[in-house]
Amino acid sequence: MSIVETQEHQDLRAAVAALGRRHGRGFDRETLWSEAGKLGYLGVNLPEEYGGGGGGLAELSIVLEELGAAGCPLLLMVVSPAICGTVIARFGTEAQKREWLPGLADGSRTMAFGITEPDAGSNSHRITTTARKEEESGGWILNGRKVFVSGVDITDATLIVGRTEDARTGSLKPCLFIVPRDAQGFHRSRIDMELQAVEKQFELVLDDVRLPADALVGDEDAGLLQLFAGLNPERVMTAAFALGMGRYALDKAVDYAKTRQVWQQPIGAHQAIAHPLAQAHIEIELARLMMRKAAHLYDAGDDAGAGEAANMAKYAAGEACVRAVDQAVHTLGGNGLTREYGLASLITASRVARIAPVSREMILNYVSHQSLGLPKSY
Repeated sequence: MSIVETQEHQDLRAAVAALGRRHGRGFDRETLWSEAGKLGYLGVNLPEEYGGGGGGLAELSIVLEELGAAGCPLLLMVVSPAICGTVIARFGTEAQKREWLPGLADGSRTMAFGITEPDAGSNSHRITTTARKEEESGGWILNGRKVFVSGVDITDATLIVGRTEDARTGSLKPCLFIVPRDAQGFHRSRIDMELQAVEKQFELVLDDVRLPADALVGDEDAGLLQLFAGLNPERVMTAAFALGMGRYALDKAVDYAKTRQVWQQPIGAHQAIAHPLAQAHIEIELARLMMRKAAHLYDAGDDAGAGEAANMAKYAAGEACVRAVDQAVHTLGGNGLTREYGLASLITASRVARIAPVSREMILNYVSHQSLGLPKSY
């Protein structure tokens, strides 16, 4: 892959950065989402024949990173176009593609993603949400619970990860279902979070939710393949989200360090301030390279290579983000905890990149087992 971005990518980055600056930290989510959709940024990764830009994760990650660096990240981008749009584009039926992709591309329709469960956490093999097939109608009946699902109240549907029973073996296998927001038996309750984010978190209860046969996305027997086709983009986009946040915090700290003067020169002249900020910048740049590698591998169709790189990118970006935010707050001192400078809320928000959608410890497990070939402890 090219180390230097193409001119098209540079132009995209500059255009999105300009959009982000116009909206800034006090942005209105609906207004920004609508404008980004009309400009083609939300669907830049989706196929052109369905209204998208014909690009890939490389382009979509640029959009999210630059909006985050401007202080106006759109968290739903991680879910709606990246996970759900990608899964439907790769595995959906022609009817599902025609129904959903144009709206996901221009932002007029959105979709949430429900995988995490109270007793499963990072172990997707313990998912207990089940889908039973009705023999007469050919439809499905879903039962189960999900937690920490973002934006269910503002999306048109949720892509739910459930499990169906294999008629031959009796074992359960993962499958993906599109559940409309107003489906009977589909209940949501908001989780009270300390996190200050526009997109709220919800717990979902599926109580005999009846769905038509065409609610199933893709092949009933290819659930794991389809699931991880969505999880790799999720990791890449989480990295972009974290990098944008880290860059925003670092820019604030650098501006402050250039102008804040306590003795005879700005505080940025002192190595105790300058070196940690330089280190944060280096770590962000290194994480960006890994994110770009992961996006490149995924867009090239190398799912195995993308899996390793996406996990590494998410890990590196999460760590870089937390350290950049921490150092930015420390650089501003008391001002770093005021609303005026907009950094205090990032102390909590930056931890999300370490925790979700998979913890750094589980990534280390993945790398130790898959990359290094070390034995499992579980």
